[in-house]
Amino acid sequence: MNILTFDIEEWFLEALLFGGREYRYLQFEETLDKVLEKLDEQGEKATFFCLGKMAGEYPAVIRKIASRGHEIGCHSDSHNWLTKMTPEGLREDTTSAVHALEDLTGQKVTSYRAPAFSITPRNPWAVEVLAECGIETDASIFPAARDFGGYPTFPTDEPCRISYRGAVLKEFPVTIASLLKKRIAFSGGGYFRLLPNGMVHREMRRRDYNICYFHLSDLIAEKKKMKTRAEYEEYFKEPGTVKNRLVRYVKSNIGSGDVCGKVLKLLSDFPFVPVAEAKERIDWERVEIIEI
Repeated sequence: MNILTFDIEEWFLEALLFGGREYRYLQFEETLDKVLEKLDEQGEKATFFCLGKMAGEYPAVIRKIASRGHEIGCHSDSHNWLTKMTPEGLREDTTSAVHALEDLTGQKVTSYRAPAFSITPRNPWAVEVLAECGIETDASIFPAARDFGGYPTFPTDEPCRISYRGAVLKEFPVTIASLLKKRIAFSGGGYFRLLPNGMVHREMRRRDYNICYFHLSDLIAEKKKMKTRAEYEEYFKEPGTVKNRLVRYVKSNIGSGDVCGKVLKLLSDFPFVPVAEAKERIDWERVEIIEI
């Protein structure tokens, strides 16, 4: 079973960080259209984890995705990381985002992904809060080391249930491979951009479960500039030292060739389903419960 997901945030972050450059909006639209057209061609659906603010400020984008029959999931309201939130803040953020997305699309929103995969050992209470907000299925656990998120001690990269103080979510963790004794997430992000198609496809064929995750901005073949101190600190909420900005610049540009072509090739070579359909295929009573 292969699950396809996209995190939709670019329009909102472009306006927040760069003032809204028109050519970037056009690039986002063109890339989204390529993805939607390919999925239509394949007769397949995906889950698009969307910001609540996108529903309020860029409703046409969310309507376009929903009108093609894709699942709309929640990706927070304004892309704040859960490691920077309190339980009260997460409750308010999630409630606002879910209501905005549901009111716009008419879809019930029950799937969630935290920005930067920021459900970690530091905030297990997020499970309880999300469940209170009507979330049933989560795709936020990154069972390896990661900047600004990640859960290296999480014991599995297979579908499971996660529990905290009696609250339970159905979990689809990021799939992990071992490369030179390093645990890597090969099905999205920087490693997907860097690794050759053959290696990614071979790793996916070895497994019964894969979840792929992409951002539209990563699919645009354009070298990103190094952020200014102010831009870096606004987005990452940490000191924008030269070292921090240089590391992020390298990671953002590594493997930035025809990533869109790689993704479209992946969609041609593998069948995919959205989170909602994957949830229905699993007998959750037989799946492990992990207390976090």
